[in-house]
Amino acid sequence: MNIHVITVGQRLPSWIGEGYRDYARRLPQQCSLHLVEVATARRGKSGNPTQWQQDECRRLLAAIPANSQVIACDEHGESWTTEEVAKHLQTWMNEGRDVALLVGGPDGLAPLCLERATRKWALSALTLPHGLVRVILAEQIYRAFSLLNHHPYHRAS
Repeated sequence: MNIHVITVGQRLPSWIGEGYRDYARRLPQQCSLHLVEVATARRGKSGNPTQWQQDECRRLLAAIPANSQVIACDEHGESWTTEEVAKHLQTWMNEGRDVALLVGGPDGLAPLCLERATRKWALSALTLPHGLVRVILAEQIYRAFSLLNHHPYHRAS
């Protein structure tokens, strides 16, 4: 199974890429993590946030691999514990379908992207920089995989 983190933004600080790669590299091939970056909409005086969201949404939707289950990372989604992430990961692996995790840009995800998703996942009640979300997703997927495989990385009681 492949998990595709499909995210808006291409020019981020190097520590974000390093953090993401560190966790992605730890996962085995049976649960591999792939980063897909799409361009941020050009923001200028003549546009508006809705237009920018829609532009980014078209690119995000075009990047979703065929037959993937789509999960939108959205502040209004469900809040999952680490154990719940592990249960979802186990279900995804059992189904054998790829998963696409959508991460919006500065203005969030357009309604069309949210409608395409089968689930919405709120990573935090905090507002997070969308670059940092990549690292958090990679770490949580690795943590969930570790939990499922009784690896000592996850030490919660």
